[in-house]
Amino acid sequence: MGVDEAGTLKTLRAHRKELIDAKIAEHGGRIVKTMGDGLLLEFPSVVEATLCTVEIQSGMAERNQGVDEDRRITFRIGINQGDVIIEGDDIFGDGVNVAARLQEFAKPGGVAISGRVYDDVRDRLDLRFTDTGEQSLKNIARPIRIWQWSTAGNVTSATAFTEAPLALPDKPSIAVLPFDNMSGDLEQEYFSDGITEDIITELSRSTELFVSARNSSFTYKGRAVKAQQIAVELGVHYVLEGSIRKSGNRVRISAQLIDAVEDRHIWAERYDRELEDIFAVQDEITQNIAGALGVKLFDTLKERALRKLPENLDAYDCMLRSWALLVRFSRESNAEGRRMALRAVELDPNYPGGHVYLAWFSLTDGVFGWCEDPSQAFKSASESARRAVALDQTAFSGHLILGAVYQFSGQQERALEELERSLNLNPNFADTYVHYARVLIELGRADDGLAAVETAMRLNPHYPGWYLQPIASAYIARRQYREAIAPLIRLLDRNPEFATARAQLAVCHELLGETEAARAEIAELLRLNPNYSLAVAARTKSSTLFLDALRRTGLPE
Repeated sequence: MGVDEAGTLKTLRAHRKELIDAKIAEHGGRIVKTMGDGLLLEFPSVVEATLCTVEIQSGMAERNQGVDEDRRITFRIGINQGDVIIEGDDIFGDGVNVAARLQEFAKPGGVAISGRVYDDVRDRLDLRFTDTGEQSLKNIARPIRIWQWSTAGNVTSATAFTEAPLALPDKPSIAVLPFDNMSGDLEQEYFSDGITEDIITELSRSTELFVSARNSSFTYKGRAVKAQQIAVELGVHYVLEGSIRKSGNRVRISAQLIDAVEDRHIWAERYDRELEDIFAVQDEITQNIAGALGVKLFDTLKERALRKLPENLDAYDCMLRSWALLVRFSRESNAEGRRMALRAVELDPNYPGGHVYLAWFSLTDGVFGWCEDPSQAFKSASESARRAVALDQTAFSGHLILGAVYQFSGQQERALEELERSLNLNPNFADTYVHYARVLIELGRADDGLAAVETAMRLNPHYPGWYLQPIASAYIARRQYREAIAPLIRLLDRNPEFATARAQLAVCHELLGETEAARAEIAELLRLNPNYSLAVAARTKSSTLFLDALRRTGLPE
C-alpha cells in the first residue's frame, strides 16, 4: 500500500471478484463483514469452510506466480467452530475471537484450524494438516490445539511428523501417552499430565531404554489413535497408556503396556491408593514396565534411595500446576507459573522440584525481557538452580537448569559440565540435548551442536519450535546467514514472541545488507516485547559481531 496504494487496491478487488467471493458462494458461505483487507466469513459446515479456504489459498498461489515478491498479496486464514451471538447480520462471541487469533497464527498463504475443526474434517478430506500442539492465543483464556495447512503440502512446523519412517532403536523403546483424566473435572488435567510426566522422567533415567519425549507423546492427548500408528510415527516398539481418577484423598491409576509392533498387551495393572502413596505407585509402574521389557532403571537400591521426594503433597500439587504453565510459554503463563513455584517452595523448601521450576521461570523472564530487571531475574534463576542442585545431586533437572543459567550468563565451560552431568543422569531427556547443542555452538563446535540437535529430534519427533534455534545459531556461527533464515522463520511461525529468534533473524538480514527487513523484524519484536533491548540481548549473546549488527538495526540500548 505504501508503494502503490491504487494498484494494490485494484489487485485486491480483482482477487475478490475473480476468486475469493466466487469460492465463498460455491461452498455456501457468507461474508459477515469486511475489515480493511480482512473478511469475517460464516459457513454452515466445517468441511465446506475448510475446502473453500484451501481452494482460495491454492488459487492465490497460482495467481501470485510470476509476480514480484514485494507486489504479491498473500492471506492468512483461520477456521474455528463454535457457538456465536447473532445481532442483525453480524456475529460475535468466543468462537469468532478464536478464529481471529487463529488467522494471526496461520502462515502466509496457509490455513490454521482449531482442534475441534480438525476432528470433524480429518477423515472426510484428503488434506495433510500438521499438528502444532496446544498454543496460548492472545486474550483467549484456554490453550487451543492448532493444525496447519499450506499450499506447499508439507508445512514445516515445530511438531511436524518426520517424513521418513523412523528406524527402531537398538534397545527397547517406549512412548508414554498422557494418562486420561477420569475425574470428571477439567481442573484436574494438570494432575494426570504431571503424573504422566513423572513416569516418563523415571523411565528416561535408564540407559537401557529409549524413551520418546514428553512433547511428542502429548501430541496424542485427547485423540483416538491406534498404538500401532503412534509407534510408527514416534519410532518406538512399546506404548504405555492409562488413566487417573483423583477423588478427595484417593487416587486410582490404571496402566497397560502394549507391544505395538506385534499388537498385543503384555502388562496391565490397576492401583487404588491413598494420595500420599502416589510416589510409590509411580515407582511400581516404572519398575513393572522395566521388568516387562527386561531392563533395569536404577543401578543400585542406594541410588534409588537418594532420590529426594516431596514431603508436602500440596507443594507437589503446586509444582504440577507450575509445570503445566511452563510448557505454555507466554508472558502471562510465566507469571502465574512463578507464583505457583514460589508457593511450592514455601510449602516444602527442601524439595528441589519447586526450586527447579522457580529457576526456569526466572531465567525465561530474564532471557525474553518479560520483567523490569533482567539482571535480577538471572540472579534469582542462579540462586534457585544452585539450591535445587544442593538439595539433590541426583536430580538431572537441577543440573539442566543450572547449565542453562550458566549458558545464558556466558559461562559456557561451566554450562557444559552441568549439562553433561544432566545427560549422564538422564540420557533420554531431549531438551537437554538442545541446551547442550547451544553451548557446543557457542564454544565453536557447530558440527557437534548440530549432532546433538539431531539426537533431540529423534527422541522428540514432534519437537517444539525452539529446537530450531540452535540450527540457526550453527549457521550464524559459520557466517552462513542466508541458510540461518529458514529455521528462524519456521520457529517464528510457531511462536512470534520468541524474542531471541527474532533478534537473530534481524541480525541475519542486517549482515546480508537487507537493512529494511532487519528493521522491520526489530519493529515487530518491540511491538510484541517492548522491554527487549541491547542490554537484554547482550546477556544471551557474547559475539561482538552479533551485537554490533543488532545495534545497527535500531534496537534500543
